[in-house]
Amino acid sequence: MMNVSPALLRCILNTYPPYLFTGIHVEYIRKDWKGVRVSMKLRWYNRNAVNTHFGGSLYSMVDPHLMLMLMRLLGEDYIVWDKSASIEFVRPGKTTVYADMYITDAVLENIRKRLCTEKRILPNFEVSIVDTAGEVVARVVKTLYVRKKPALNTPP
Repeated sequence: MMNVSPALLRCILNTYPPYLFTGIHVEYIRKDWKGVRVSMKLRWYNRNAVNTHFGGSLYSMVDPHLMLMLMRLLGEDYIVWDKSASIEFVRPGKTTVYADMYITDAVLENIRKRLCTEKRILPNFEVSIVDTAGEVVARVVKTLYVRKKPALNTPP
């Protein structure tokens, strides 16, 4: 992954056209890479036919943060990819919405421990997207693909 600071990545993402033109805003990326907060105001250009948040934009709020966080937290010896995702729409989003994503030390330890005995793992992360009242608008489940990189000095 690019060796950039959380502040620089935040600036890059906030000017990235798919985020910029949907109104998605990265509020912060923690300095330790273990947390991200993303928001999206309801605007004329991100509404659907019934004047609520467009579902694709709600999902885009979460993508690709967990993958980027885990890549950075695990380091260069691991491969991390997005594998799959699902979204459940719980209630219409009519105000600014927020998504908080965290990766704990316990999750990191579990991933590293499992990869000592398993070739690859598919950890799931659930993220709730909430409105200004704290009500859940949508739930996203992201499945990541994680494995150790093969050693470069392995004999044939």
